[in-house]
Amino acid sequence: MGTWGSGNFESDTALDHLSAVVDRLVTEVAEAMAGDPVVVEPDEYWGVAVPCNLELLRVLAQAGYAHGNLPEAGVVEEWKRAFMDVWERTIDGLEPTPGFKEDRRSVLNRTFDELAEAAAGRTTPGRTAQDEGQLGA
Repeated sequence: MGTWGSGNFESDTALDHLSAVVDRLVTEVAEAMAGDPVVVEPDEYWGVAVPCNLELLRVLAQAGYAHGNLPEAGVVEEWKRAFMDVWERTIDGLEPTPGFKEDRRSVLNRTFDELAEAAAGRTTPGRTAQDEGQLGA
């Protein structure tokens, strides 16, 4: 097909690149979540990077660029259960400031939930699940 438009993602090469980027983000999360739970503790690299990767995947999906390459919603929900279990068991040991724990928990839950919604195809590109009233505030 080659090039079909002037947009940044309107060529075979661009879509190949985008697919590689999305695949890398998904693979990094999958490997972190399949490894030793210590690596996803809140003060460890993957404890920070996993939610970042999930947010990037959600943003790409929201823009209409990643739906076909996302993990299944059930996988994202399993990741959420495992990640949040580790987070809940370890966050107090870091002595978070008042309000941080509740705010961060909310952000993490929303991050996983919105990606699961996108993976299930229950959000429209350009809108989040929260925008569509599918998630609580």
